[in-house]
This record gives sequence, structure tokens and C-alpha cells, in this order.
Amino acid sequence: MLFKDILGHEHLKNHLIQSASNKRNAHSQLFIGPEGSGALPLAVAYARQIICNDNENTQAPCHVKFNNLTHPDLHFVFPVAKTSKVKTHPVSKMFLEEWRTMLKKQPYGNLFDWYSALGMDNKQGQIGVDEAKDISKSLSLKSYEGGYKVMIIWMVERMNIACANKLLKLLEEPPKNTVFILIAEDEGQIISTIKSRCQVLRIPPLSENVIKNSLIQNFQLPQNEASKIAHQANGNYNKACDLMYQDSEDTQFEEWFVLWVRSAFKAKGNKAAIHDLISWSDIIAKTGRETQKKFLTFCLDLFRQALLLNYQAHDLVYMEPQSESFKLEKFAPFIHHNNIEDISTETQEAIYHIERNGNSKIIFTDLSIKLTRLLHKKT
Repeated sequence: MLFKDILGHEHLKNHLIQSASNKRNAHSQLFIGPEGSGALPLAVAYARQIICNDNENTQAPCHVKFNNLTHPDLHFVFPVAKTSKVKTHPVSKMFLEEWRTMLKKQPYGNLFDWYSALGMDNKQGQIGVDEAKDISKSLSLKSYEGGYKVMIIWMVERMNIACANKLLKLLEEPPKNTVFILIAEDEGQIISTIKSRCQVLRIPPLSENVIKNSLIQNFQLPQNEASKIAHQANGNYNKACDLMYQDSEDTQFEEWFVLWVRSAFKAKGNKAAIHDLISWSDIIAKTGRETQKKFLTFCLDLFRQALLLNYQAHDLVYMEPQSESFKLEKFAPFIHHNNIEDISTETQEAIYHIERNGNSKIIFTDLSIKLTRLLHKKT
């Protein structure tokens, strides 16, 4: 990945290019950006600028190695878990082949895409203490090019306390000519001791125009279709690509959501509808935990969009349900100031308990019964 291939963020790219050219690289940096904003491609392009020593000849051996993501001075760490291939003590280097494949195909991909590539949807990956030992070992080796080594840690909010404690000293005083680039989507989940040792760079979502122009240029989409997808993507290029290929999990999520809220509406004083909610909970509970969390996040977004529509903030509404039998305009009046806070709190609580391996069927049944009461709350 080269800076010229990365969408938008011209001011950030110029800042990083100047930093690398002047060799004024902070030894521990934290890139914070929402999904699909391009934090990972930016980090890889920045690492290339640092390691290849600002060499503009893209045919040089250093650049060729970067094209294949195999440069010995470029190291990656990312969340992993046990799989059929790796049954004990999983660390990132055991999955480098799959990582490079995903990064080449989906440089703007998210955690869900990565877990799907590994076939570990029912497990929650983490950056564990075994990874800390591996990082120390990798960085103790001499630089292949004789210059900088760069360690990119993706989704650093998935790092556990044991790993963080082992890395603190290394982040504060890394080996000579070593740069850490930590990448996160959710600033609130980053361990505070890790964040305090890094220089923070915040990456905003991509603009609609940037996404639209990329879809027109790279995929030859008609302008009106590109504009519609760019609006729905809400600054997330990964989602824009999913929508374009009609490969988004949102279609299934929407189907589940419609069934859920309809059953919840009927359930007040209707025993048969309660059975429908329990059956629905059973269906969702059989999916993987990452799918469950992503679905609940989708529900949160849809509830918020309904609230905005209810209060006439049309310019902020970007979601467009595909179901012909479900219209956001008709659902919106049921989401208002008197229930949105409780709906949001209960949904986030459900995500919290799923992350901690709670019983999915109980969690979703409990949330469904609470939703029945909240949807019937008066404004």
C-alpha cells in the first residue's frame, strides 16, 4: 500500500510523509479511527515510508517486499484464537498467510471479516500474553535493512491485561530505531496504561464524496448509484464495498430485526407472541458470538436512525431497509426520547454479557422481553 492508493485523509498523509522524511517518528503511536476509515492501510503505507527510507523507486527490493507484505522489518500483531489449524497458544505469526491474503483483498476490512477468514466466528479473538513474548523476541532481532523496524498492532482494544503489562516497558523505551503503530476502532476500550504511552492520531470517517468518487473510478458505478451507496456507507469504505457487491451481512440482520420488533410489538398480552420471541432468541443464539455482537450493533444503529427520522433530522438518516414490508418511516414514531436511552442501555448490556460468554439464549430472551415493554412506552 502506497499513500497515493489510500482514500482521502490528505492532511494526515502529508503529516505522516513529513514525519517519515524528517525522521521525526514517535516511537509509540496510536491510530484511532472507526471501521472502514483506512487506519490500517495508513499504518502500512507509513511503515513503508519509514523502512524504505523515503525511496520513491517502487521497483526497489524494499518496495517489492512491501507489495507482498513480507518485509522482514515489518511485523504484524492482531487478535487470534484457537482454530482447527492452531490448537494451542495461538499467536499472530501462525496466521500470517491468512492475514496477508485478507489485507491484500480487503485492506479496509473489519474484525468480523478477519474472524470469518479464519473460520472462528464462534470464538472471540484476543491479543494475549503469548503475543507479548513473541513481540519482544521479534524486536530483539537486528534490522534486515539496517534501519527501522515497525510493529503494527491492529485492534489493540483486544489486548488483555497480561499482555499489556508485559508490553508497557517496551512501548515506553523500545529498542533503537523501532516504531510501534497501534490501531484501534474504539478508544473507550483501550487499556489506559497503553494509551498513555502513545502519541495519538485520530482518523475521521471518510467523506461521502471520497467514497463516491472511488466507487465511480474503481468500479465504474453510475453516479447516482455510487452516491446512494456512499450515503448508506456513512464514512465506512468497507461497508460501501459490501453494499456494492451485495455481500453485506446487513440483509440477514435486517430480516432478524424485523422479525424481532414485530414479535415484540405483538407480545404485550399475547402468549403466542412470547413463544415467537423465545424461538427468535433460539435462532440468534445458535450463531457465533461475533455475529451476535455485530447484529446488536446493527440494531443500535437502526434504533438511532429511527429516532432521528422521528424528530425530522432527515439529513442524518443514512440507513435504508431493503424489506418491502418494513418501512423506517412507520417504525420511527415508536422510538422517541422516552425509550431510546433504555433501549440503547439494554442493548449495550446484552453486548457486554455476550463478550463475557454469557448464555446467549438467556441474554436474547431477556432483551426481547424488555424490548416488548419499551416499545409500548408512551412519548
